[in-house]
Amino acid sequence: MSNPTGWFSSGEKEKKDSDGDNQDLTTILDSHQRGELTLLIASATEAMRKSIEDIFDPTATLSPDIIAELTSEDDKIMNPNIDPATVDVEQYDRERKVKEQREKELSAPKMKELKAAALKYLDEWREGVIQRVGEVVNSKETAEHQKSQAKSVHSMHEPTDKKIDPQAKGDESVLNALHDLYPPISTPLASLEDDKKKLIVHSMLLLMLSLEHYIAPSRILLLYLTSSLKLPIEVLTEDEEKVAKGLLEAAKQMSGEEETQKKADENKSSRKWKVGLASVAGAAIIGVTGGLAAPLVAAGVGSVMGGLGLGATAAAGYLGTVAGSTVIVGGLFGAYGGRMTGQMMDSYAREVQDFAFLPVRGSRKAFKEDKEAAEEDRRLRVTIGVTGWLTEKEEIITPWRVVGKGAEAFALRWELEALMNLGNSMQAMVTSAAWGYAKSEIIKRTIFAEMMSALWPIGLLKVSRVVDNPFSVAKARAEKAGEVLADALINKAQGERPVTLIGYSLGARVIYTCLMSLAKRRAFGLVESVVLIGAPTPSDTSDWRVMRSVVAGRLVNVYSENDYVLGFLYRTSSIQLGVAGLQKVEGLRGVENVDVSDTVSGHLRYRYLVGSILKKIGFEDIELEEVEKEEEALR
Repeated sequence: MSNPTGWFSSGEKEKKDSDGDNQDLTTILDSHQRGELTLLIASATEAMRKSIEDIFDPTATLSPDIIAELTSEDDKIMNPNIDPATVDVEQYDRERKVKEQREKELSAPKMKELKAAALKYLDEWREGVIQRVGEVVNSKETAEHQKSQAKSVHSMHEPTDKKIDPQAKGDESVLNALHDLYPPISTPLASLEDDKKKLIVHSMLLLMLSLEHYIAPSRILLLYLTSSLKLPIEVLTEDEEKVAKGLLEAAKQMSGEEETQKKADENKSSRKWKVGLASVAGAAIIGVTGGLAAPLVAAGVGSVMGGLGLGATAAAGYLGTVAGSTVIVGGLFGAYGGRMTGQMMDSYAREVQDFAFLPVRGSRKAFKEDKEAAEEDRRLRVTIGVTGWLTEKEEIITPWRVVGKGAEAFALRWELEALMNLGNSMQAMVTSAAWGYAKSEIIKRTIFAEMMSALWPIGLLKVSRVVDNPFSVAKARAEKAGEVLADALINKAQGERPVTLIGYSLGARVIYTCLMSLAKRRAFGLVESVVLIGAPTPSDTSDWRVMRSVVAGRLVNVYSENDYVLGFLYRTSSIQLGVAGLQKVEGLRGVENVDVSDTVSGHLRYRYLVGSILKKIGFEDIELEEVEKEEEALR
């Protein structure tokens, strides 16, 4: 009998029983197919590495002609491949200047250090993944060889700018978005029958978990595999849900007290223990109360993973040390699904009032205890929604009910009083007669003309006193809340799981500050995807480059050129750096710009458009019923 907490080596090939209990990757794939699997993983991780290099590429989005052939005015005239009569000299000059400006920005020590740190983090993770897969599928040596043979592929994604037409009936499907963002890598494994392909994805998920975390790059790799194997994304999300429930159920039946103390003694000085208040808390949180220790293979994985074709023994082998450790499982899911320990909360309360993660789904169910609600909704991924202003306290949670059940959804509560003041003052401003008149005047020009010249109508400036102070106060608090959110993620308040962040208005400012702080602290691998909607933040490429370095998946900027409220509120900020909520982010691969100008005529509409916007961009987790309710409320 194999050690349930051990790892299979290439020599430990189980014989296929008639009932399929001992199925694993070595029995369903022949040696050639296993080689193709390690090659696919090497190629996908190479694409992920290329996407980081692209962030720091000064030639991104420039014309290929200028990159390949032209460096100066003389080159344009002397180059035999270019006809001087037809060349657009102005365009070449403009692009050459942009390239020089970017090269100067990227040559700064801070940018060089950030690039080196981001690549180092990914390389170390990649090495661990390839070694782990090699141990199970063929050998470490073979896996390392496949890494060197990785196919040259494009970076993860080069998203095109989108303009959302409110009259258009179709939405971008999640499957199309998956293929656009993580282009399928050619592999003969795609022609296998679906059952085998599903087993490959499932096995890879367990192998990722065996690294004792499920971080953002691990999930991006699985999205790549799912896309390349031509499977719908639901295969992965349903498997994640099933595995999450299986781990929690099995861990409950194991003894945690003795192991927790032992681990605490062993790891007092280790990294995991320093940042992982969640790790020790986790064992108690998930309901471990003592009793006889039972191997997870018997307690849960065998029955939970049944039906996918993977044998119970193989499942435990793939999970490795996770299979026998309540502490690791507890640490994976975090400090009680984001309900942080008293010690954490005390330190945060000094910085920001009302800082807390509120469960979106559990909040509206009449459970006797929070624990019941949390267990039902527990997932291997987390989505945090950040509201930007309030007119009612319920609006902290309401906009985020559109987030689907594939992730554990939380609303971030922060600075209730400041957000209420801002919401009420904005409402008062836009319903005033002065605003109505001023808007008709502004429309004759453009928001940017108003902002840059400061020629706002006098009547509007008279009502500015209503809103300027609440906005300034809330903006300053948003920046503090962003620092605190970064701290909470680094300290694993949400466990070792990939986090997606979505925010509108000042909620987007919170996320912007959080990402800038994560980058400054070199905290990679925590954030999977980010959607910023109507963001009162700079749109300059430099800031977004820094943000992009700590986001493993999608980084989306949703903007409206008709958001007069945002333009007016932001007029006293650093407008020379642009405003992300009013314009697209230029010159950076990996940022999706989504123009909602035809839908959003005013900043206050965003509150009712979160679900509709997410649906239009092919966002992965959407509760369609809630989106319909949201759209109905807007009518």
